[in-house]
Amino acid sequence: MSGSVVLLHLAGAVALMLFATRLVKTGVERAYGDVLRHKLRATMRNPFMAVLAGCGLAIALQSSTAVTLLVGSFAGAGIVSGISGQLAVRGAEIGSALVVKLLTFDLSLLVPVCLVAGTVMFMATERRDWRQFGRILVGIGLLVLSLEMIGQASEPLRQSTLMPVIVDYFSSDPVTAYLLAALVTWLFHSSIAAVLLMVTLAGRGFIPPELGIVLVLGVNLGSSIIAPLLTRNAEPGVRVVPIGNLLMRGMGSLAMLILFLWLKPSVAFLGATVPDQIVNAHILFNVLILVAGLPLAGLVYRVSEKIVALGTKPAPAEALDVVELSALNDSALDVPSQALANATREVVRVCETVEIMLKRIIELYESADADKIKALAALDDRVDKKHASIKLYLAKVTRNPLSEDEALRCQELIGACVKLEQVGDIIVRNMLVHVRKKLERGLEFTPEGWRELSAFHASVLANARLAFNVLVSRDPETARQLVLEKDRLRDREKETSASHFVRLRDGTAKSVETSAIHLDTIRDLKQINSLLASIAYPVLEERGLLTGSRLKAG
Repeated sequence: MSGSVVLLHLAGAVALMLFATRLVKTGVERAYGDVLRHKLRATMRNPFMAVLAGCGLAIALQSSTAVTLLVGSFAGAGIVSGISGQLAVRGAEIGSALVVKLLTFDLSLLVPVCLVAGTVMFMATERRDWRQFGRILVGIGLLVLSLEMIGQASEPLRQSTLMPVIVDYFSSDPVTAYLLAALVTWLFHSSIAAVLLMVTLAGRGFIPPELGIVLVLGVNLGSSIIAPLLTRNAEPGVRVVPIGNLLMRGMGSLAMLILFLWLKPSVAFLGATVPDQIVNAHILFNVLILVAGLPLAGLVYRVSEKIVALGTKPAPAEALDVVELSALNDSALDVPSQALANATREVVRVCETVEIMLKRIIELYESADADKIKALAALDDRVDKKHASIKLYLAKVTRNPLSEDEALRCQELIGACVKLEQVGDIIVRNMLVHVRKKLERGLEFTPEGWRELSAFHASVLANARLAFNVLVSRDPETARQLVLEKDRLRDREKETSASHFVRLRDGTAKSVETSAIHLDTIRDLKQINSLLASIAYPVLEERGLLTGSRLKAG
């Protein structure tokens, strides 16, 4: 087999590994992402729990970078302290390393099991949670399969006369090997994928143990660079945690490299085989960074803040973004198709504002203050203003002759805008009242009650995003899925209410205190979901998929 064919097979196997890792991450985020975020926020106040939460979330998401970005956004919004954020990221790095350890075991039997079970679950049901779990299983199966493919694709390299020369070169030039591993990790955007590739090649005898340790340290440098680069244009508060991770993990890897090259310690204690030594070195390094990070967390955070401040340009006296542009261009009114496109753009902006309101309201249930409440109420004022502007603009559009499709689209946009305005009112006039009551009385939900509320809210938020997609794409399959989710949410409301009444019957003190808030919030969220689901009705009616208010069978 020619060298180019071998490299092509190896590239295909690596591409499959990256795709599988992304598939698992996407499935977890879509199915459980919002619930995991709420649990992370709730547990990060305790330093020890912050480490465990970061570790668990990295295992679930198959990515320490995703956890770093998430925790950075929490710290930037003031939801968690910067020190807790640093510790959560330390835990995430260990969780990521443990995923690598798990995947080095013989899991070949999982390939057919996961592929069959995942495909059946994804194709046999319309339930979002089951479909996403099927996606996760398929991703796991493909991930294990990709590791086998990498091993098979690299087998012909054993007879290569060039491979020993390359290995000898990097063994004699550890700095270049260290930087190359960092570059590969940055290109992969995944330390898990990078280490797994090295472990697989080491298992075929291509990487000696000393070079493997150098490569592992390079992987950790490359992984620590990803989040700072991805957040380079974010708000200063969001960038502090990623910069702190770069200081601890990136600088730590460089310090470890210098010590390793200077002392030249034996690596036999890390394991009996080179793959074991690489994986265990990866875990050991991140454990050492965690141990060092505990006493240094406060110092690292303060230094990170100063670094971010140095790189932040002061805002100009008259910022260009203080004036919000509008897509409602009166010059396009004579061309209905263009005017409707402009109105659609403006309605999409309303969707974005409503999504922000819906995301923030549940955060206020957990941690609220007067400023955050005022900021959320201001968003509703923005929705009201845009709602009035869009209705006036569409009224002007109807003064011109419209085709039947254009007239229907105009009515659809008006209806969607009204529903979005009603959603904003429910959030501010109902749910924000519950937040104030909870804050003023110092009430707390039971752990079970809060999990139910968080999960219910996560489902409504996911449906909201489906509704916004339907408004733009007018895709009948997405519209149908949205209406099906409405029916499922109604069943979940009954289950949630029943569970709540069981706690009331058992006399749980916190359940009694927060009963009205709990039930009213579930009712408000259900009403929001119904309003958003009705955005799909015009699409379904146009295609004859709706009878009255029910979906046709099919």
